[in-house]
Amino acid sequence: MSDTHAESVAYVRDSMLPESPPPAAETGVTKWMKQNLFATIPNSVLTVAAIVVIYFLLAATLPWILNGIWNATSIRECREILDGATGGCFAVLSDRWNQLLFGFKYPSTEYWRPALAFLLLFVAAAPVMFFKYLPRQMLLFTGVYPFLAFWLIWGGSIVPPLLLLLGFVAAYVAFKALEKRGFGVAVLGGLGVLVVAILLAGSIGKIEVLRLEQVPSRDMGGFMLNMILGTVCVSLSIPIGIALALGRQSDMPIIKWICVVFIEFIRGVPLITLLFVANVVLAYFLPPGTTFDLIIRVIIMITAFASAYIAEVIRGGLAALPRGQYEAGDSLGLDYAQAMRLIILPQALKISIPGIVNVAVGLFKDTTLVSVISMFDLVGMIRGPILASTDWNGVYWELFGFAALLFFVVCYGVSQYSQWLERELNTDHR
Repeated sequence: MSDTHAESVAYVRDSMLPESPPPAAETGVTKWMKQNLFATIPNSVLTVAAIVVIYFLLAATLPWILNGIWNATSIRECREILDGATGGCFAVLSDRWNQLLFGFKYPSTEYWRPALAFLLLFVAAAPVMFFKYLPRQMLLFTGVYPFLAFWLIWGGSIVPPLLLLLGFVAAYVAFKALEKRGFGVAVLGGLGVLVVAILLAGSIGKIEVLRLEQVPSRDMGGFMLNMILGTVCVSLSIPIGIALALGRQSDMPIIKWICVVFIEFIRGVPLITLLFVANVVLAYFLPPGTTFDLIIRVIIMITAFASAYIAEVIRGGLAALPRGQYEAGDSLGLDYAQAMRLIILPQALKISIPGIVNVAVGLFKDTTLVSVISMFDLVGMIRGPILASTDWNGVYWELFGFAALLFFVVCYGVSQYSQWLERELNTDHR
């Protein structure tokens, strides 16, 4: 009986079987392709069509790139080397790289100066861009960098940039000292000190100390000119755009309508028209005999153009905030300037990041329009001295492809940084 009873009891396993591997179609590359490329019939058709298009594009461009000629002195020599084969004449890049980057008039012995200024730009921008991960003491170099870069690129004595730097420091000290008497009084006091410093720099700035070879603005060119215009104009347009956005929402009618007229007028005029105004018309408003550097006039017009668009982007960010945020500042006893600086603007600027980056990227690409007023930026160098020469007349894809690559690297980097910054600042939904 005991044996019969033992055989009738079901077997109960006391240990787990080893896990079986998942099916091949549910892991790795196969699963990814199934989910993303061939999930449905329409997706499969689009995937196949995209593969066919990519194949034809690569079949047409890869031989042209891989068979490219990098060592030649003219387009005729490139064609002789290719001997009817498909290939690009990239020798124009190795032959004219200095003109593409620095223009054709900047002294070749001084190329190290704009190159050093470009490298220092990353050091100066790092504590602003990655403020959570770098010590705040690095912001001191960020404040010094504009004056150092001006001295490196334009040259001359270091005394005028140094006096201007001291003027800005004195203006900030005066602002903080007068801030208790009111924001408006502090701003006027700081501007007064700054004007005195500018006049002082112009009067005693001829002292020769650490002098570099002076390079006039008309000798600036190439991609260096695009970087100067893009960096300076974006840096200036953001604070001016904030001021315009706040002014447009002001309760003071005069301030409000001045900002409204400025924004609507600038937004209604093409940038190329403003550049022609900077090149031709602006000089007529100056006293006779006054010389006003063309690059300064262009910076003023591009900055005004970008400021109007950034003002509208920031105004959208301000309008997106609930009324309770403004009331929170009032309940804490903060005045207008304190509430804007501590509560309103940080939230509005976070909302406005995509729009600001969009304007900045568009502005940087629009710097190529200065070529229509005879400023030899990267596109101006290609359309002018390089293609006008008999050695390289007829080379188009290589030059404009190189220009597109440089602009793509900068714009893509800015776009990726803005997305990273949005993720860093997106703390309200975590």
